[in-house]
Amino acid sequence: MSVVDSQIDRRWDQLHTWGPYGLLVIGLVPAVATADPHAAPAKWYTGWALVGVAVVLQLGWHGIRLRRPGRGRTPSRTGAVYYVVRWALAFVLTWLNPFFAFYAASGYMDADETIPGRRWQRLGLLASAATVAGAQAGGMPFGSAVQWTVFAALLVANSGLQMVVAHLTDQEAQRSRERTATIAELERTNAALQQALDENAALHAQLLVQAREAGVADERRRLAAEIHDTLAQGLTGIIAQLQVVANTPDRQAAREHVDRAVDLARHSLGEARRSVHNLAPVALENDGLPEALKKTVAEWGERTAVRAEFTVTGTAEQLHEEVAATLLRIAQEALSNAARHAHATRVGVTLSFMGDEVSLDIRDDGRGFDPLALPARTRAGGFGLDGIRARAERIAGSLTLESEPGHGTAVSARVPLVRDDR
Repeated sequence: MSVVDSQIDRRWDQLHTWGPYGLLVIGLVPAVATADPHAAPAKWYTGWALVGVAVVLQLGWHGIRLRRPGRGRTPSRTGAVYYVVRWALAFVLTWLNPFFAFYAASGYMDADETIPGRRWQRLGLLASAATVAGAQAGGMPFGSAVQWTVFAALLVANSGLQMVVAHLTDQEAQRSRERTATIAELERTNAALQQALDENAALHAQLLVQAREAGVADERRRLAAEIHDTLAQGLTGIIAQLQVVANTPDRQAAREHVDRAVDLARHSLGEARRSVHNLAPVALENDGLPEALKKTVAEWGERTAVRAEFTVTGTAEQLHEEVAATLLRIAQEALSNAARHAHATRVGVTLSFMGDEVSLDIRDDGRGFDPLALPARTRAGGFGLDGIRARAERIAGSLTLESEPGHGTAVSARVPLVRDDR
């Protein structure tokens, strides 16, 4: 419940507690001021006795409300008895002096909180309205038909007004209950949503851990493939050259084969260093992904003598290390494929930050190929496009490949933008 609602409830509670006292005093003052000093003493004694009884009644009810707050605010038999006794006192006091109708009007305030049942509540309001209408008609008892007629009209007016007010009060109470239920439902929904968000965050963390573990296994497979494609072939070539040296008596020819073996050994050593270096994205240790990609593209262009350009679009953000490493590996593999197969003269790499996604596009103007005619990957094959796609899918991304013989190749990886929270 809001602070404003609590304050309103407190005000209503104060009105129900102290209102009858105030209305009794309001009726008592003009009643005493206008009373006939020559009236029979019995009438005076009766009036003061009833006022005293009314005060005692209010004190008793006040005590019940203090001792048992719920009972004082919920319709009950005790509340109905209190209402009836108070009405009877107000009716007799109003008979003695019409100004005590103010006290009778207290029945308008709490019929719904004291009398059980909607029908009995309406009857209680009608009884209070009859007492007030009798005072408004000139006081009881009535001495003429005109007074009875005026009383009937006033009773209808007072009752009708009270029924309208009661109906509006019921509607407001119903709306209040509906609002309370809606707020409670929203709180439950918010709690469920927060729980879902927490579970989603935990699942996301678990997926990142799984992606990291899968990345380690993937790096092992990639390293094994590269060893097979480079180091094993280099060692085979070295062995072949040394076998020729062992079988030829020509020193010049032997010298040439030894030089070739040395060149192959140096090349294989460079490939070994490159493979080990690629186990971890060293380029990301001191730079963000845009800077690392820029350097990677520039170094690749210098090494292959191919014009390479790098572009960043959107507002660059610091990405989670797993996302940044994956995109860097995809760029390296795509550039490696372009160098080995595309025979391109120009390559463009674009990193795009698009709200909740990051896109990496690598395009070349090489000879292209038919994606549907790609041979199946063999056990001795390299990392290739299947590995690039597996990298993207491992972090809930996707890979799109467009290529046509003679019209170049475009590789596009789209992954969720996961920010680095460190």
